[in-house]
Amino acid sequence: MSSRFQESYLEGSPPWDIGRPQGEFVRLTDRGAIDGTVLDSGCGTGENALYLAQHGLNVVGLDGAPAAIEQARRKASERHIAARFEVADVLDLSRWNQGFDSVIDSGWFHVFDDVERARYVTSLHGALRPGGHVHLSCFSDREPGDWGPRRVTQTELREAFSEGWRVDGIHEAHFETTLGAELIEAWLATVSRL
Repeated sequence: MSSRFQESYLEGSPPWDIGRPQGEFVRLTDRGAIDGTVLDSGCGTGENALYLAQHGLNVVGLDGAPAAIEQARRKASERHIAARFEVADVLDLSRWNQGFDSVIDSGWFHVFDDVERARYVTSLHGALRPGGHVHLSCFSDREPGDWGPRRVTQTELREAFSEGWRVDGIHEAHFETTLGAELIEAWLATVSRL
């Protein structure tokens, strides 16, 4: 999977790389919903992580695409922002055992098939400290058509985070892309590790 995303970055800017943080994560940050040491899971070129770091949070951005991480590191250096970026497989976060208070996921959860999704949720559980939170934005089944990534239902989110988690809320949200002025229908879920 990471090679598919690596190619997206080598070919230019993929549609999810909008050159700024996603509005949903800006609003969460501005109201103090994201705290402590933060993992940006599937960070891409780092805009969300850089925004969090600018607001005083200790942030680690992980992505499987080396080209994306290279761009994120360059942005951090050019902007003089202290955020760490590493190439990693988010399906195996054992290296970061209980290392994070918060996780953000902007459009990563929906790329996984059912088996990978279960591995991902288990991986996140291990990386979070007890009481830590995941703030996850994914394609919603409210988005019409069949282009792009897999649509996710609220039921799927609740089932994925049913064991060892508490679902604090799932709200209608949007993704911004470079595909045009229209926003993409999304869910913004907040879940807590028990």
